[in-house]
Amino acid sequence: MDQTNHLIAQAAHQLPAITGSGITPVGNGVTNLEKIINTSIGVLTLVAVIFFILNIIFAGYSFISSQGDEKKMIEARSKITNSVLGLLIVVIALGVGSLVAKLLGLNNILDLNQVFSTLTF
Repeated sequence: MDQTNHLIAQAAHQLPAITGSGITPVGNGVTNLEKIINTSIGVLTLVAVIFFILNIIFAGYSFISSQGDEKKMIEARSKITNSVLGLLIVVIALGVGSLVAKLLGLNNILDLNQVFSTLTF
């Protein structure tokens, strides 16, 4: 009996990946990392926008229900200001991230159609 056990890291050849059309070699690690980063940025951006919308709705409700109480109005105005600043920070971060990606030679880092097409639930 041949007792040559090898760890996966000791394999001399590239491990295959099973796809719908058969067995193909595993893709480039950089490409996979780029896809993970693209998906992460897209999902986090979507979460930030949803959080902004909900925060604006709740702050508006707080503003309306303050009934002229100056302290409650200041708190609601502060929530609205912080929400807008948070969204502005997200937009600026996306712009800087896109600029850095272009300078590094990465393409389509913020392509939301590609991000949503790769998401599987």
